[in-house]
Amino acid sequence: MRRVWPTRTFTALVLISTFAVAQITGCAQNNTKAARQDSGAIAIASAHPMATQAGLDILANGGNAFDAAIAVAASLGVVEPYSAGIGGGGFWLLYDADAEQYRFIDARETAPQSFHRDYYLDQNGDVDRDKAVNGATAAGIPGQPAAFVHLAEQYGELPLTQSLAPAILQAREGFPVDPHYQKLMGYRLDAIQRYDESRSLFLDEGAIPQVGHVLKQQDLADTLEQLANVGFDGFYRGPLAVTMVDGVNQAGGDWTLNDLASYQVKEREPIQITLGDVQLISAPPPSSGGIAIAQMLRMLEQFDWQSLSEADQLHLLTEVMRRAYRDRAEYLGDPDFVDVPVTELISKARNAQWANSIDMTQATPSLDLDGPKNIEEGFHTTHLSVVDSKGNRVSATLSINLPFGSAYTIPGTGILLNNEMDDFSAKPGEPNAYGLVGNEANAIAPGKRPLSSMSPSMLESNDSIAVLGTPGGSRIISMVFLGTLEYLQGKPVEEWVSRSRVHHQYLPDVIQHEPDVIADDVKKELESRGHKFANVGRQYGNMQAILIDKKSGKVTAASDPRGIGSAVVIEKVAIKNSATENSTRYKKY
Repeated sequence: MRRVWPTRTFTALVLISTFAVAQITGCAQNNTKAARQDSGAIAIASAHPMATQAGLDILANGGNAFDAAIAVAASLGVVEPYSAGIGGGGFWLLYDADAEQYRFIDARETAPQSFHRDYYLDQNGDVDRDKAVNGATAAGIPGQPAAFVHLAEQYGELPLTQSLAPAILQAREGFPVDPHYQKLMGYRLDAIQRYDESRSLFLDEGAIPQVGHVLKQQDLADTLEQLANVGFDGFYRGPLAVTMVDGVNQAGGDWTLNDLASYQVKEREPIQITLGDVQLISAPPPSSGGIAIAQMLRMLEQFDWQSLSEADQLHLLTEVMRRAYRDRAEYLGDPDFVDVPVTELISKARNAQWANSIDMTQATPSLDLDGPKNIEEGFHTTHLSVVDSKGNRVSATLSINLPFGSAYTIPGTGILLNNEMDDFSAKPGEPNAYGLVGNEANAIAPGKRPLSSMSPSMLESNDSIAVLGTPGGSRIISMVFLGTLEYLQGKPVEEWVSRSRVHHQYLPDVIQHEPDVIADDVKKELESRGHKFANVGRQYGNMQAILIDKKSGKVTAASDPRGIGSAVVIEKVAIKNSATENSTRYKKY
């Protein structure tokens, strides 16, 4: 085997199985953190090495990809409190090898029953931004715990007492703070300092902890253990539910026990289109990602895009993004509340019409497309990709919205709540936290799920299978789209995750891009066509991807070099031989 750990984070690995320690000697490293292995392999790519290892340990103990995905996600909720957790939700795209079927699990947060269209408006009719972003009032009913239960009961081979055990251990023993934690805490320090429970948990005497500071979460470990032992009722009903409702309402929120007890995971049909011999499988509403990516690819079908010059190609990619994001702003929302014209939006006819409207010599002003203003959501999320030796696959994107979510932790539970309610249009026609605007399709309603860009995806051709996804707010869609183009061109998985990134989302009418990724001559050429540019000033995204070569059996996995994650591929025989060594590691849980 060959596994790659990022040098700067290897010392942060608290949870390492006996098997992993035996295999580390002599392992290669590189900047793209990719791992390769021949046939008979399993693979995990996630945003944190401790989470990747948690999944590997579950596979070593007889779990399948769905069990491993639970372990990875639960671990990410512990060691990445800034990105995801049981106080949030997410989307899970699955391939069930036994049933030979793709499935989509919607575990997005829901608006409490007390919420309504004007919930965040003050007495003057203006949006109260603090109420929508910070504290208990910003939180939707979490879906992550219900997703764990659903996956374990419907698809897994192990009970939650085993698949959640690594996360429970990590929460009790703690994990060392790294520079990435410090950076993201910097975005939300003022908010975290406002809430006693969060301040005591995530800060050190009121300040950002130093690198190496061990952060323990005993209450979260107890909560996870309750979920593992009791299941759905252990979180959404009973004493823990009472504690959550009391904690939220004492902090100014308005939850009821019924809000929790009535939460339901939804299984939905994924978005699927065929492009030549390649099939795209992606997230349906309330995600906007699958539809938008399908539209972009449908438009590109009308062009010989791979043969274009660099300037022409960037112009074309910008124009297809512009049109897909325009439709996103107008039509998309929770399909249980609004009629989303999915078939029409992804149809060849509609997107051929869009393609015909593209002028290769001139940028289309976005306002000429006569659509509503756009929306955007929180930028820090997380992603995991898993493949097991039986052919099961998981692509999951999880979030609590902004870094550290609402910044409010329910006392006595360790549950850091999301602030996903800001993903609704708090006042259709008025800007959210990012100065961008939504429409009536995404207006707040009791029990409704806010629109999201999370786009866990898979691609399958006669020769190969791709599993990919990334965090990044509204830029998730363009990143997965660009990663898909790398796959379509036969590029190795390392290039999908490390590819330079550009983005256009209809409004604002600018090409957003990472620093130093567009040559001066290309930029000048595109400016002459009417394009405007906005350097975002930093690299963004954290893609986790796996590629399976059907013919050779080779599996390749890569973790985005912009993050601290790890991608690991291991031979099936090595996993099997290690099972006995790992079988008692988490026995006490």
